[in-house]
Amino acid sequence: MLTALYLTMLFDFSPTCILVLLPLTALFFQECVSEQDLDELHIEIIRNTLYKAYLEAFYEFCENIGGSTTEMMCPILEFEADRRAFNITINSFGTELSKDDRAKLFPRCGRLYPDGLSRLAKADDYEQVRQVAECYAEYNLLFEGAGTGPGEKTLEDKFFEYEVKLNMNAFMNQFHFGVFYAYVKLKEQECRNIVWISECIAQQNRSKIDNYVPIF
Repeated sequence: MLTALYLTMLFDFSPTCILVLLPLTALFFQECVSEQDLDELHIEIIRNTLYKAYLEAFYEFCENIGGSTTEMMCPILEFEADRRAFNITINSFGTELSKDDRAKLFPRCGRLYPDGLSRLAKADDYEQVRQVAECYAEYNLLFEGAGTGPGEKTLEDKFFEYEVKLNMNAFMNQFHFGVFYAYVKLKEQECRNIVWISECIAQQNRSKIDNYVPIF
């Protein structure tokens, strides 16, 4: 009986106990999430809320460093913030997430802030999202060439390609900390490429094996 009671208590409190041990908890978790949100229904909202807080704090940190680090890192983080805003909006269509709750998840450190984010918060379909992207030259190009048909690159693929381009640019300058961040991000893309190639081989679909995102 005591063992069963102990396991029940451990199960009930394990999310809080685990989260207390995480490095981001002290900085973001207590301010962004309440204990009532700790259930499976809110897990995606929690994840996006925490990442929003982290991204905004990291952007401010890079701004305060100044010099070449700010010059290299801020555009990378601005794109990451805007990409998340686009993805959150598109993925929220057809779900129970309200427009007000959607807007709360948008990182406010990208080029879309504030006008673009305001329009995304009111968007009802993909076409309206694309209209927001048209107001920004680099994002307009990404949406223009995106599709789901044979031989077409998805919007996610276009985002990854642009991210690689920004991270590669970090190596074109000297004496800044952005190269460490860019190196890790390029390594992540390299891992995605390896997984893609492996999946194509495993599924005997070698015709698409070259559809990975080249790095250098």
